[in-house]
Amino acid sequence: MKALLLYPIFPQSFWSYDRFMEIAGLKAVIPPLGIITVAALLPKDWEIRFFDRNVEPETEADWNWCDVVILSAMLVQKPDFLGLIRKAVEMGKKVAVGGPYPTSVPEDALDSGADYLILDEGEMTVPLFIEALAKNQAKGIFRSPEKPDVTSSPCPRFDLLNRDAYFMMAVQFSRGCPFNCEFCDIISLYGRKSRTKEPIQLLAELESLYDLGWRGSIFMVDDNFIGNMRNVKLFLRELIPWMKQHNYPFTFITEASVNLAEDDELLELMVEAGFYSVFLGIETPDQDSLEMTRKQQNTRNSLSQACRKINQAGLLIYAGFIIGFDGERTGAGERIQAFVEQTNIPQPMLGILQALPNTALWDRLKQEKRLNETVALSDQNNLMNFVPSRPLSEIAQEYVEGIWKIYEPSSYFRRSFEQCLNLGLQPKQRQKMKFPLGKGLRIVSQIIWLQGFRRSQTRLQFWQQLWTIVVKKPQVLNIYLGLCAAGEHFWEYRTLARKRITEQLGYDPLQNA
Repeated sequence: MKALLLYPIFPQSFWSYDRFMEIAGLKAVIPPLGIITVAALLPKDWEIRFFDRNVEPETEADWNWCDVVILSAMLVQKPDFLGLIRKAVEMGKKVAVGGPYPTSVPEDALDSGADYLILDEGEMTVPLFIEALAKNQAKGIFRSPEKPDVTSSPCPRFDLLNRDAYFMMAVQFSRGCPFNCEFCDIISLYGRKSRTKEPIQLLAELESLYDLGWRGSIFMVDDNFIGNMRNVKLFLRELIPWMKQHNYPFTFITEASVNLAEDDELLELMVEAGFYSVFLGIETPDQDSLEMTRKQQNTRNSLSQACRKINQAGLLIYAGFIIGFDGERTGAGERIQAFVEQTNIPQPMLGILQALPNTALWDRLKQEKRLNETVALSDQNNLMNFVPSRPLSEIAQEYVEGIWKIYEPSSYFRRSFEQCLNLGLQPKQRQKMKFPLGKGLRIVSQIIWLQGFRRSQTRLQFWQQLWTIVVKKPQVLNIYLGLCAAGEHFWEYRTLARKRITEQLGYDPLQNA
């Protein structure tokens, strides 16, 4: 078999960091871990060509060469994903699809003409697809109610990547999350049991990246890295000596639930192992909304104190926030803004709630006849796909005001500065966040020019804060400069988010405030 593996284009979004990528001379933030893991599951005698279309497009010669086209996608990649299916059909190529989007909404891929749907987790369903091909089956939908033992998952095909085009590499330790948040589709996709790889298994993946020459940041893409605290501690205790033996080639970032703050030992192990940052699903400071959406783990202790503790332990905090929960009181956006300013979270991801297929929220709203399935699902600043419990115009206005004020340049600079100054530095901790030399020099020169000279409104603030960081805390200089560079993306993104909401409402929420 000659298989053409394609990863569709991401439109501009919160996570695309377009302007930052341009400044750094890169193409994408992280590689698609799912499809290069699928590549490792394919028969060894298959010929494989892989293209991440966010990095480099395939050619017509690649399309003509292949027997089968294999695609993987998330919901946000819908336009390019469906377009690629249709192109394959037009060219008479067999097309197989998988990933979170077709797993949640298989109808879209079927309607576009996909021949094979390799759904759920690939360790279970890729072998079914290969068996179907061997039997000359023209079509098939392959599903598995069982979750795979991830200790049998192969090492991803990192060798297929144009690694120099990415800001970070990606690995995965666990799948699943023990919590039961109503709006989250992770538990419907991967279950509530946190299944983990063996420490030696993940160390082999890191060794593979090391041998391929990667030096820099790695995103541990687990949806909740600390879902299985016992196993994650076992892994970290083996990662620490590996990092020392290899002279600390990597730094790590991951996602975790906020109860991370409740475990001092886990915080210490993460920092010693080279973790410099964590993304927390805070969602809202409103306790009644957290209880309504079943996010009980965020109600046990003060969220602001938890952020402070994690920050002081040595981890930079990113966080997600949502507006639009049922029963939400007027002013939720302003309360999120106040929380962000209080905790100095530099890059809060603020979004409007959408009900995702197969979640408890989706099921409840469908039963209540409140779903509006004509609204396209995505994270592209779309309005809600259900009837909210307070006026939609009010929610939209609070969202646009929130993202506009949170990413006002002077406020963003201040939070970045304060978060870096408050980062605790442990005696065993190495320099935080690494850039390969060439990328680092390019970022520094671009930021000095853009923010130290061109941006007149915050020029003085930039120089004052930069000098203070250099004098007081040089260990976090790379993090601070990285945040400064990312600011260029978010100042553009807030304008795009405002434009998208304005188009949907028919008026500008800020002008009608």
